[in-house]
Amino acid sequence: MNLEREGLDGGWFPYPPSKPARMIPPIALAYIGDAVYEVAVRQYLLAQANLRPNHLHRRATGFVSAKAQSRILQMLEQNLTEEEQDIVRQCRNAKSGSVPKNADVLEYRHATALEGLFGFLYCDGRLERLRELIGKGIALMDESKK
Repeated sequence: MNLEREGLDGGWFPYPPSKPARMIPPIALAYIGDAVYEVAVRQYLLAQANLRPNHLHRRATGFVSAKAQSRILQMLEQNLTEEEQDIVRQCRNAKSGSVPKNADVLEYRHATALEGLFGFLYCDGRLERLRELIGKGIALMDESKK
């Protein structure tokens, strides 16, 4: 699919970011990255055989919880470019103001860093790299559960 031809050079929809991806605050990158990752996981789960809603929800939680995202980041870190590592560092150190009750602070910060990286890649129009990293993360999590 040619995104530029369809007017979608910055993402899936015709609403480009208000500023370059490098200028978007880390928490805002994590905000959009969380949504993009959630859609990817849901699409992956719909490709599986068992489509019962309760089963889908439980499986999704295994990919999108702070604990799971923290593990994915650890497994992906060696595959990141220097620029991507820099984005991860910035997003990990960003202050969000709250920590969910079911995650510790370190896991939450690493999850935020992963979401921020996904948000950066999405906002910067690097959709192929985004798909590559999300795909590796999903595959690594699936492998670790076997």
